Amino acid sequence: MSTQSEAQLEKELIDQLVAADFNPVDIGNAEALKANLKTQLEKANGVTLTEREFESVLIKLEKGNIFDKSKRLKGKVDVTREDGTTDYLTLLFADASKNHFQVTNQITIQGTYENRYDVTILVNGLPLIQIELKRRGIELAEAFNQIKRYDKHTYGAQGGLFNYVQLFVISNGVNTKYFSNNRDLSFKQTFHWTDFENNKINALPQFADAFLNQPHLTKMLSRYIVQNESGKFLMVLRPYQFYAVEAIVNQVKTNNNHGYIWHTTGSGKTLTSFKTAQILSTLEDVDRVVFVVDRKDLDYQTAKEFDAFLRGSVDSTGDTKSLLNQFLGSRPVPKKVTSTAGSSTNDGEELPQVAEYAPIYSNKVNRINKLTITTIQKLNNLITKPRFKAQVEHLRQERVVFIFDECHRSQFGETHQNIVEFFEKAQLFGFTGTPIFADNATAKKVEGKGTQKRTTKDLFGERLHSYVIVDAIKDDNVLPFAIEYYGKLKHKNNGIDVDVSSIDVAEFFSSPNRIKQVCEHIIGIHAHKTKRKFNAMLCVASVPDLITYYDTFKALKEEGKHKLNIGTIFSYGVNEEEEFEGEVNVKGLAEANAKVHSRDKLDSYIEDYNQQFGTSYSTQDTDSFYNYYKDLSNRTKNGEVDILLVVNMFLTGFDAPGLNTIYVDKNLKYHGLVQAFSRTNRLNGTVKSHGNVMCYRNLKPQADEAFTLFSNKQPIEFIEVPDLNGLTEDFAKALEALKAIAPDVQSVDNLPDEDMQAGFIKQFRILMRLKNQLETFSDFDIEALGISEQEFVDYASKYSDLARELKKGPTDKESILADIDFELELLQRDEVNVGYIRHLLMTMLEESCDEAKEKKRQVIANLLATEPTLYSKRSLIEGFIEKSMQGLMQGAEFNEYIEEQKQKELSQIVEEEKLDTGKFSEMVTNIENGLNVGNLKSDDIAQLTTEKMSFRTRRTIIPRITERLKRFAETFVEGFH
Repeated sequence: MSTQSEAQLEKELIDQLVAADFNPVDIGNAEALKANLKTQLEKANGVTLTEREFESVLIKLEKGNIFDKSKRLKGKVDVTREDGTTDYLTLLFADASKNHFQVTNQITIQGTYENRYDVTILVNGLPLIQIELKRRGIELAEAFNQIKRYDKHTYGAQGGLFNYVQLFVISNGVNTKYFSNNRDLSFKQTFHWTDFENNKINALPQFADAFLNQPHLTKMLSRYIVQNESGKFLMVLRPYQFYAVEAIVNQVKTNNNHGYIWHTTGSGKTLTSFKTAQILSTLEDVDRVVFVVDRKDLDYQTAKEFDAFLRGSVDSTGDTKSLLNQFLGSRPVPKKVTSTAGSSTNDGEELPQVAEYAPIYSNKVNRINKLTITTIQKLNNLITKPRFKAQVEHLRQERVVFIFDECHRSQFGETHQNIVEFFEKAQLFGFTGTPIFADNATAKKVEGKGTQKRTTKDLFGERLHSYVIVDAIKDDNVLPFAIEYYGKLKHKNNGIDVDVSSIDVAEFFSSPNRIKQVCEHIIGIHAHKTKRKFNAMLCVASVPDLITYYDTFKALKEEGKHKLNIGTIFSYGVNEEEEFEGEVNVKGLAEANAKVHSRDKLDSYIEDYNQQFGTSYSTQDTDSFYNYYKDLSNRTKNGEVDILLVVNMFLTGFDAPGLNTIYVDKNLKYHGLVQAFSRTNRLNGTVKSHGNVMCYRNLKPQADEAFTLFSNKQPIEFIEVPDLNGLTEDFAKALEALKAIAPDVQSVDNLPDEDMQAGFIKQFRILMRLKNQLETFSDFDIEALGISEQEFVDYASKYSDLARELKKGPTDKESILADIDFELELLQRDEVNVGYIRHLLMTMLEESCDEAKEKKRQVIANLLATEPTLYSKRSLIEGFIEKSMQGLMQGAEFNEYIEEQKQKELSQIVEEEKLDTGKFSEMVTNIENGLNVGNLKSDDIAQLTTEKMSFRTRRTIIPRITERLKRFAETFVEGFH
């Protein structure tokens, strides 16, 4: 039976499109294309053009490059009629019913060489979608390379109408992908289309039904081609981005409910939210769209992209008054800046220093715009500070749509409550890569409502679309992780003769000797891990630890041990206690072993940075510190900083494709862990194959737990709140126990020893927790519980001071520094493989309830679908899970199950292929011992069969047996030994 030819594939696609109301048209060359364009433009716009008039239209259409033509496509082309009047022609309508779709094939264009294109979809006469086909068995990259060749040789020739192509589609019948008309794209930047649940739609007929239908194509062409203003190139949304935007737009059009989007870190949330804001701002019944970020996330690139879309919309100054002006309609107009901070414009106007990385505005007033990009801090000031709030009171009834970038960082506090209380018709949408679920929620203080645990769903309502980390890895949109765990405690003598709970763990981890060992280890492996091409981050547990790390790296550099550029930044407290010893030179102070505030240390580190890069930053004012933050960010992205040393800053929302390694010496869990690790897994060419995570603490349990949580698309999003009666009873008992220890406030001073004092602290902590929970109920009355608010506050004061004294005072904790050696040896390296799956299977089967087992089962299914090396084992492992869930097997029987399935497969091959059992068993043994099936010759396979083969049958039997052996090895051998 013959295989399908490229010509047959082409014919079947055209027949399918014609059946879907695409008009077939025969266009052989550039002249026929132009003639057809005239007819279609006239038809779409209801006009008739003379030849001279059409020629003037062609002249305008030929101007510009691909980017210019894409922008023109979404506007109108003016045509001066011969009678002197002017008409405007629409090239593409947003309403699919107004567009005229045609399909043709084999158009020939003469450029540097003559090229003939497979299938072209024309909209109103313009070629907007080009489809290149290859016969089955040919890889898609060949079709991609062919399009690149066409672009080089002929797309711009003979009038350049093919530079209006917005989308390319490539297919070999069984695999199909699409991509935007961007000549700088690589094959990695081509995308599969999927359904809403991220299941790929690969076969060409199904892809044509889902993607190449007229309503969908109109949406993609009119809405979802993005013009990147900074790079002057076209982008197209990936399917999960498309579904997210559509879900939010539909929500706004049909109801007033909030919602959130869960798209994993690194999957392109900024582009998705940008397109969402753009579309929402065009809706008539939306008064205003406000895109909200944290100040430190409003970087130059985001500001530039949004401002290019809607000039004057970006408010990136630090002044709340500028946001007020935007809301009131006074809009500053961007002014071109040709010099850095502190310089002047040509008219002598002094520019503020904060403007080094932000668009600069003059005092001219622009018209009111519907889209504003601002920071969470200024938005909160606007609606809470009396002098601003009074001026925007009339906006309470406006329908304002808020879009929150990384919503879990900015919204779990009073600001959320302030926004929904002020803007009475507000509709809120959040984007996050790591939502807050019941499992990873932490208690936070909410004004007037006590301390609460709240999930992302509590704040934003329903999740509108999900694209989790296993989806992104499977689609090659982010890289997988390779996680290594280092560190081993070795007893010097007979071990540590103290109770484990009394060991001073903090002292051990912060030990200068241990930190020096970690620094030396990092120096030793850094070139290998970064391939001398990428850079890294190092996150540590505290500011004191960071200071020890920085000073150690600096000392080792002075000793000639390395040449790495170490950059750092951290937050400092105005009234903090911590002081640090060291030789510093800050503001004229030059004294060895001086007591130095952490801010002084940071200034000395910034001075190192200034000397390295010729800058002049400091912490002397907010603007200078913020500009240092921005400059450090940019230099890290550009690879000028080898290792960025941080505590918390930069661990979320920082995208640097050139960063491939993170060194971790702090405890992380849940969303914090995934966010930190995800700094390393941005795509950046073929050399970067994965993100390196080097852990100097045992974070494996936390990592397993975090990736399990964020791979599960059915997490628990509700937190069960205790009822009022039960909490009231618990509070009464806790208060009785507290009074037994300290009957009144003053009696706290008379507690006889540290044990009694510790008992008071523990009991009052229980009372505080219960009070925080009770405050969430509207009818809560503390007076009815046997204690006044004043008495409770007085107890709280005693609690705070006493807890502080005990914390600072002597303890029973034993130092272990003199008793152990800390050795940096590799303890474990985790990748998603059979061993990792085996571990998850064991933990799944150990779960006591069916709900927890099902949750783990879903995670395993996601991982099996993600990792290519596990594809062949998918049905095997899923079969084991099915039997285990039915109680037919236990975790310990996994190896027996694999062996049973292996023998069953071997018997089936022997029987169906009529093989010699002895010879086949010998070959299988050799394969299990390392024989590569790919190295077997035809005669090696032929000697296995007991049947005589003719020349004709040999050509089919031997490849078939070889393929079955390969599948056997992939399923039962590779990864198990």
